[in-house]
Amino acid sequence: MYFLLEITMVDNKKVLLTGDRPTGRLHLGHYVGSLANRIKLQHEYQCYFLIADYHLLTTRPAVNDIRKVSEMAKGLIIDYISCGIDPELSVIYLQSAVPEVCKLQLILSMLVTVPRLQRLPSLKDMAHAAGLQEMPFGLLGYPILQSADILLSRANVVPVGKDNESHVELTRELARRFNHMYAEVFPMPQAIVGDIPTLVGTDGAAKMSKSLGNAILLCDDEQTVNKKVRSMYTDPKRIRADMPGTVEGNPVFIYHDAFNTDKEEVEELKQRYQSGKVGDVEVKTKLANAINTFLDPIREKQMIFIEKKGYAEEILYEGSKRMQKTAKETIELMEEAMGFHDIWQRFGL
Repeated sequence: MYFLLEITMVDNKKVLLTGDRPTGRLHLGHYVGSLANRIKLQHEYQCYFLIADYHLLTTRPAVNDIRKVSEMAKGLIIDYISCGIDPELSVIYLQSAVPEVCKLQLILSMLVTVPRLQRLPSLKDMAHAAGLQEMPFGLLGYPILQSADILLSRANVVPVGKDNESHVELTRELARRFNHMYAEVFPMPQAIVGDIPTLVGTDGAAKMSKSLGNAILLCDDEQTVNKKVRSMYTDPKRIRADMPGTVEGNPVFIYHDAFNTDKEEVEELKQRYQSGKVGDVEVKTKLANAINTFLDPIREKQMIFIEKKGYAEEILYEGSKRMQKTAKETIELMEEAMGFHDIWQRFGL
């Protein structure tokens, strides 16, 4: 069963673009780093949200990984709309269904040097996380493909985590260079970083990541959340409940600040923790309760949308068709600015 979607497009709105690789369900780090901004801004901007399956190939090119994209994409869509993304306002599309992005990536790759790409810190982190001994050409060009995604929609703003802010700056450089060489085709996109730019993982060692196994997923049930919170890293120097503990930089209190809406309780816990009058068990129990309270309405909506057979597929189909139209318009502008239309006209192509 499919559902007819009426996607509302408003021409005078500025454009917002961001997205996710289909490597699994979204987690709390995604929410605070980018998703919360998407929800807040979807009424102000014309939003494009891409499911970046071409980006998946940079670290997971195996056939089995590609075959999982359809199920992973469905999971992402369920997470989006369960958190508050309205598919009738926003365009949710599959990157590989819009081949124009590859053409734009090729053109942009002529406008950047290898040393410039190598200065981006996130690339080495991605290679290390994927267990790669050497960096593939595709991974080195990952930021260019990301720039092509942004510029193909002619985006004005890009909600990102702090670690991807440098990629938006590269996109601005490429847009500026293209516009200077040919014509003013692309706007200068601005990065919008979330209120909590990077959420540390439950292990306290790195940012929250599905691949590192230190993430609390938006679809985790109550028992799973409780288990993950109980195992969270805290102040390593505090070995007894009666010892004063450190609050600043403590992952448990970072999460309290982010997800516990009872601010009086949070401040009281901090004071007791710093004076050695509360144990980790109580602090973590109250954190687990706060996170589950935050996730309860999301999980409830997830179950509703999962039961709507064909709904996620229809959202992706309609969004991909709309993005295909936008992409063709952008490529037309780009090719005309570069002079390709004159060549083709001369030879009757």
